[in-house]
Amino acid sequence: QVQLVESGGGLVQAGGSLRLSCAASGRTFSSYAMGWFRQAPGKEREFVAAIRVSGNTYYADSVKGRFTISRDNAKSPVYLQMNSLKPEDTAVYYCAAAPRGLEYSAYTKPTNFGSWGQGTQVTVSS
Repeated sequence: QVQLVESGGGLVQAGGSLRLSCAASGRTFSSYAMGWFRQAPGKEREFVAAIRVSGNTYYADSVKGRFTISRDNAKSPVYLQMNSLKPEDTAVYYCAAAPRGLEYSAYTKPTNFGSWGQGTQVTVSS
């Protein structure tokens, strides 16, 4: 297991930017693929972005071109740079860790991530 702590959430106007951070401790951070998910009130948790140990990245269509996930395997944290934010991006954002070596589609499913942070609130006002 790896312990994860998110930070960087807040209130921002539409069109603005935020950078979320996910600090990891415990077992070797560089052994895990990392993902960001979000959950809005009354909705299911949804995939936002993921990054493999190799650095390959995947994004939900709704954030592609606006969000960027990045990591430095030599050290944590994992970042989610969010630009051109929209009110529909409002949600609690969660960082999560998954085993390496899974196929792409597995990293879009919350059930394949075994470690989760506590979440950080992002609110985008119109």
